[in-house]
Amino acid sequence: MVENQSPSLHALPCTYHRRQSAVVQIGDTPLGSGYPIRVQSMATASTLDTEAAVAQAERIINAGAEYLRYTAQDKRVATNLGAIHRELRARGITTPLVADIHFNPTAADTALEYVEKVRINPGNYVDTKGITEWSEEVYEAMHQRVRERFGAFVERAKELRRAIRIGVNHGSLSERMVMLYGDTPEGMVQSCLEYLDVCREHDFHDIVISMKSSNTVVMTAAVRLLVQRLDELGYPAYPLHLGVTEAGEGEDGRIKSAVGIGSLLADGIGDTIRVSLSEEPECEIPVARALVDYISQREHAPSLGGELPSWEEYRSLSQEDRKRSTALGSFVGGANLPIVLYPTHGHEDLSSLAQRPDAVLTSEGVLQLPNSTPIIGIPVCTLTTDEITPERVAPLLDQPQTLILLESKGANPVADWRWGFTKLRRLGVTAPILLRRTYETTDLDLFRLYAAADCGSIFLDGWGNGLALEAPHISPEEIIKTEFGILQAARLRMSKTEFISCPGCGRTLYDLQSTIAEIKAATAHLKGLKVGIMGCIVNGPGEMADADYGYVGAAPGKIDLYKGQECIKKGVPQAQAVEHLIHLIKEGGDWKDPA
Repeated sequence: MVENQSPSLHALPCTYHRRQSAVVQIGDTPLGSGYPIRVQSMATASTLDTEAAVAQAERIINAGAEYLRYTAQDKRVATNLGAIHRELRARGITTPLVADIHFNPTAADTALEYVEKVRINPGNYVDTKGITEWSEEVYEAMHQRVRERFGAFVERAKELRRAIRIGVNHGSLSERMVMLYGDTPEGMVQSCLEYLDVCREHDFHDIVISMKSSNTVVMTAAVRLLVQRLDELGYPAYPLHLGVTEAGEGEDGRIKSAVGIGSLLADGIGDTIRVSLSEEPECEIPVARALVDYISQREHAPSLGGELPSWEEYRSLSQEDRKRSTALGSFVGGANLPIVLYPTHGHEDLSSLAQRPDAVLTSEGVLQLPNSTPIIGIPVCTLTTDEITPERVAPLLDQPQTLILLESKGANPVADWRWGFTKLRRLGVTAPILLRRTYETTDLDLFRLYAAADCGSIFLDGWGNGLALEAPHISPEEIIKTEFGILQAARLRMSKTEFISCPGCGRTLYDLQSTIAEIKAATAHLKGLKVGIMGCIVNGPGEMADADYGYVGAAPGKIDLYKGQECIKKGVPQAQAVEHLIHLIKEGGDWKDPA
């Protein structure tokens, strides 16, 4: 498990204040402190197709995007960004454009001439693979190559008054950085700092930074570590771009994005976000906006009273608390997986649900299995943070086999739950704790986002033994599915197949959405299996590093199939690729026939 680092903030863990970041001018839309958290997306139309690219841009911008990114694979594609830029300006659209560069620094040079911002990936900007012998001389030579090549790019950006995003992806760290620091958040941060230091050598500071991964634990740990490291080095608080790569689509993509992005926003970290969904890019904008709006309103939440913990105390209490809490047999707490508890009001019929909770709590306060069998010997105690006093919790010290439902009713549930948890642990209570909250929204998507952002923050902190959420306007089935989805997105409990799918871009080599639907139809019954679905090879094998099997676009009409990180079948005709994927899963011993 990757440990999350304490964010370097003046705020305490039980308060909300947005991190004070430097301001970067990106076209006429500045980014950083004093400005709203910006939302953005990435076009999927071919960057060479000016008409399609402009038409899609209008749809995305009309949906509310404040920045828009295009891929630029080579000089020819990068040059056409100029045509797209001119046509948008001719139509009165001034939204800043961003070029996305991998592998090709010449494409970055060209794009810089036409757009307001260029994103480069330190993992593949100039580093090459295939070096068989590493030595200090080789490391130093590669470092000097970065300084020279990227330094020239930075000088030109400075002349043109362009912005640069140093965009580190966990799945595409350079071999050099992996050899030095491992495939870790530390490796991601060091990769960023090398390029950041080149910018500083050239007195260039129009910089945005991102640390992305398809794994929410890695992504949040890397961002927090970067914030901490910038502060330790005395560097400016450069603005941060947040995103979970390859989050997927539908409910899974929304929940996973909210767990990763929302947990950082809840601590005031982040200046612009992109929710990467395997859907039409304009669908990403309302999701991103809803997430930003939900968290931002906490700035006006009432302050919590009492001796609030420092980050140091909170981390010492919460780190691995989930496993250190008292185990209630094989049910919850200790080494048991986090559970989903459904508080029933006596009229819901859960017997027909495809996914049932681990237990239900009746309106009389009786804990039982979904089949109505009572769970004997485990009393349940519901507490709000305000109710946690020495007198109130004294009986819990004498009866440690109690299950606590820590209920938040405040405007900032993350702060509320953290404070309640701290008070309980300060008083010596070691009982397992479930997160309880009622969401009044009538919108299913908003319920998913809100619950995932709130609860994901706590689970990534290292504590929380399960969920007991309520939403009177949402069906029991959707509440329970959401809860299991949150646990899976936080990497705590696998309850279904996980699909790690990219959102698509101008590099995508097949119809992503229909292919995802086809693969899901064939493999959705394989509980716990992780399947990567990538439109091209740029980030494909790397960003699906966690996947058991992978389906990657290799060329038009051709698919490469992976088992783990190994490419097993190359150039499979797309028409037969899903069939070959199923055969590969069977060969690997991971196939089960649908029930």
